[in-house]
Amino acid sequence: MAIVGGGAVDADMLQELAGRGVALVGADGGADTIAAAGLMPAAVVGDLDSLAHRAAWEQRTVVRHIPEQITTDFQKALYSTAAPVTLALGMTGKRLDHTLAALSAVLEYAPRRRLLLVDEVDVALAVVGPIRFEAASRERVSIHPLEPIGFSGSTGLLYPLDGLHLRPGGLLGTSNEGLGGPVEIIPAETVPWLLILARERLWDLVAAA
Repeated sequence: MAIVGGGAVDADMLQELAGRGVALVGADGGADTIAAAGLMPAAVVGDLDSLAHRAAWEQRTVVRHIPEQITTDFQKALYSTAAPVTLALGMTGKRLDHTLAALSAVLEYAPRRRLLLVDEVDVALAVVGPIRFEAASRERVSIHPLEPIGFSGSTGLLYPLDGLHLRPGGLLGTSNEGLGGPVEIIPAETVPWLLILARERLWDLVAAA
């Protein structure tokens, strides 16, 4: 499943997801983004303050109006759906406050849901626990802490994570590199963190999730 917001979204990526049978859910005005790509969302969820022509949408697909203002439309879409793996597009870019809110939602839901943030350049997988994947030599591999987290070790990275403690506002893991071959990252704590690769690695990270 993919939740689509009103931020930066690549229409070709939406077409690819639909072609692979991924259900598209519009988070409020994200439904209009899906429609602009010539596609139909499986559902529209949110407070609907950004949705154009709501009455017309209700004739075409499932529309769930959630008026509460405690959560964002992304959070509403998350607590209204379930899927083994959830992609989130259009949650970053355009507005910085929306990007920060999306990261907060990922931190909240990552312990119980496989989430990937996708934009025009990168894909960020929210990870809880260790992960193994393949990386080409000199491929960019970024590790971003959503909250303070220590790492027991790593293999296959140019800059090992062994014994490091990363935290927002402190030491980060931006722009590490693969050595070519298997990569294993082992955190010392079970708190969420982001593994960020180029968007071309989306389906590899879906498999890893």
